[in-house]
Amino acid sequence: MNSILGIEEVLDKTSFVGVIFITSTKLVADYNKEAIRMLSLGAAEYRGQPVDSIIDNSKWQVIFNQNVGNTTGKVEHQGKVLDFEYLQFKNSVDEVSAAIIINDVSVYEKEIELLRPPHGIWSNIDDIIESSYDGIYITDGEANTLRINKAYERITGLKREEILGKNMIDLVKEEYISESATLLVLQNKRINTIHQNFKTGKKALVTATPIFDKVGKIMMVVTNVRDITELYELKEELEEKERLAKKYYLEIQQIRMQLLNSEDIIAEDIKMLHVMQIAKKVAFTDTTVILLGETGVGKEEIAKLIYKNSLRRDKQFISINCGAMPESLIELEMFGYEKGSFTGASREGKLGLFEVADGGTVFLDEIAELSPVMQTKLLRVLQEHEIKRIGGVTSIKVDVRIIAATNRNLEEMVNQNKFRKDLYYRLNVIPITVPPLRERQQDIIPLIRYFLSEINNKYKLKKSLGADVLEYLCEYEWPGNVRELKNIIERVVVMSAQDIITKEDLPKQIQVLFEEKIFSSDEIVALKDAVNKVEEQLINKAYEKYGSVRAAAKALNIDPATFVRKRKKHAK
Repeated sequence: MNSILGIEEVLDKTSFVGVIFITSTKLVADYNKEAIRMLSLGAAEYRGQPVDSIIDNSKWQVIFNQNVGNTTGKVEHQGKVLDFEYLQFKNSVDEVSAAIIINDVSVYEKEIELLRPPHGIWSNIDDIIESSYDGIYITDGEANTLRINKAYERITGLKREEILGKNMIDLVKEEYISESATLLVLQNKRINTIHQNFKTGKKALVTATPIFDKVGKIMMVVTNVRDITELYELKEELEEKERLAKKYYLEIQQIRMQLLNSEDIIAEDIKMLHVMQIAKKVAFTDTTVILLGETGVGKEEIAKLIYKNSLRRDKQFISINCGAMPESLIELEMFGYEKGSFTGASREGKLGLFEVADGGTVFLDEIAELSPVMQTKLLRVLQEHEIKRIGGVTSIKVDVRIIAATNRNLEEMVNQNKFRKDLYYRLNVIPITVPPLRERQQDIIPLIRYFLSEINNKYKLKKSLGADVLEYLCEYEWPGNVRELKNIIERVVVMSAQDIITKEDLPKQIQVLFEEKIFSSDEIVALKDAVNKVEEQLINKAYEKYGSVRAAAKALNIDPATFVRKRKKHAK
């Protein structure tokens, strides 16, 4: 299970306590290394496992299974004394509903034990106390303050001279502190843990531990004050990020439902959804639109999206590829001709595509490929809304909306005098750039599934892609974009011998990409892939060098039968 937004940050910044995130169904969502150490667990993977599989103490389970809200407690676990806090989250995303925060207080109990006679280290007590990053507060059995350390002053904002010698009861009455864990220890004679907020703005986990004499009387209370302000801030930040993530997720879902309703465009990536949102926004006007982007990104599909959502959707949509026809032919197609205007002309003449599309939309793909003459004629259509047939003497009014597209830099072509500046400005009213597939990573798998289903249905097949194939396809940069992706999916479906398509079925340009990745010094890949590739290279090199199976096998120190089997495997 992948970490949701913010959890990794919490885990990275909480190396001093153990943290376990759990889902509403009591499964382990994530954890840090400190939790594994405190619970004395092995190096296995626990994400997705029931939380009671790693927390076997019944006292813990009763507390967080009762859903009593935030709570704290203390348990003995494999020879350790562990404080724990159970925190529930609001606005949970990915079902992460709570966190268990674990603090190993065994260390402090050992330090307390060292203070008892006859260990004889009282002379070093100040050094021990002052070296602690956590605050330490020591009272006698009557709750009179004996010692504090600098960390306690830092966390609480209280000074030694204010509290040394004073009784804890008086300190609470005089509101130096809001609550005393020491007084709780003196009441119930056991370790107590509470939360406290101090005037410094710090939040702390306060654990007070009694020290008994030989007859069982409390002779001293040692309190550990751990600053958990940062953890609380991260918790609040996580909840806020979860709230925003949920909000953005719902917004994206609403946009997706609006944009994809009755449309054939496959889009999951936010960049593509943004393009579609702009396209729908301009669809209700007659403004000229130019679609920019690399070959194969789906510019014509965006043009159709604009058309289908426009007021002209009941009229014609005519697509003209300006780069696919010679100049003389494209002029005939666009503007038509009068009868008898040239040898071989039809007796009735012919309507041009602009006339056919009257009241509708004309999509001019590869607009940059138009000749200067045709650029001038197109400019007239945009300016005057009229055309003149070849051989004609009168102008014909046409009412069309023009959507143009190109994969070239028109502004640069204008500077090089290869494209008319006035036509460029006429076309460039609303430019929409369609991002390449490599920048729309979230669209790759949905597109693969769509094309795979479409081709399976077309050829009555039931082929599927192996997990390693999906990895290869997602890593490939797709210079031919969506068109290349569709062609490759059709190719591997048709050409693969088995129902499950493997990486060996992929085109060489994709396999080579991963061969380079395997041997790149700064890339980490699966060991199995690297071993297979090295084995394949050695098998091929040995055979090329020695020219026979027996000699090549001997050079590799394997028997000939193994050599033949491996060679056949890598030849597939």
